[in-house]
Amino acid sequence: MRHVKRAFDLCVALLGLAILGPLFLVIALAIKLDSPGPVFFHQERIGQHGRPFRIHKFRTLVAGGEHMRAGYVLERNDPRITGVGAILRRLALDELPQLVNVLKGEMSLVGPRPTLAYQVARYDDSQRQRLLVKPGMIGWAWIHGRKELTWPQRIELDVWYVTHWSLWLDMKILWRSIPLLLRGTGVESPHGPDEISRLD
Repeated sequence: MRHVKRAFDLCVALLGLAILGPLFLVIALAIKLDSPGPVFFHQERIGQHGRPFRIHKFRTLVAGGEHMRAGYVLERNDPRITGVGAILRRLALDELPQLVNVLKGEMSLVGPRPTLAYQVARYDDSQRQRLLVKPGMIGWAWIHGRKELTWPQRIELDVWYVTHWSLWLDMKILWRSIPLLLRGTGVESPHGPDEISRLD
């Protein structure tokens, strides 16, 4: 079944990159016109079995924003978020370059959102089950509230996904993500500052 999941990931990633090419160009142009700096943001995350990899996103902060103010802690209405970046984050369009990560086998379309090394270092034995599968662009915790959930709630839901995984569950998650993406549900956390590294 895992081979079927990988084949599905490959097909969707290839098709998505081909179809979304024009949108990528429009987003890239909007980012460049909105603020100086690179189009993409790259960051090391922890993947399956604790292996680090480089995640790709469209830049949503001012250039070097992750080194300013509170660093990787993102405050609500943070001034480092650009005008275009706010739109990209609300619709999760900044995550689209991760289709390249899916193509390379570092990520899956569905799975727990990948986190930073210092976050993984805090996991207990139960929470480390998140690392048994590839991280995903969209996950079980993602469709249950995105940033409206607390961090412990997200981890608990991700562990549930890992222990109950099936292709049917992946299809359910993908289907339920569509209206959430269109509405931009849960883009801001009501629980206080959030990590720049997370948009789930």
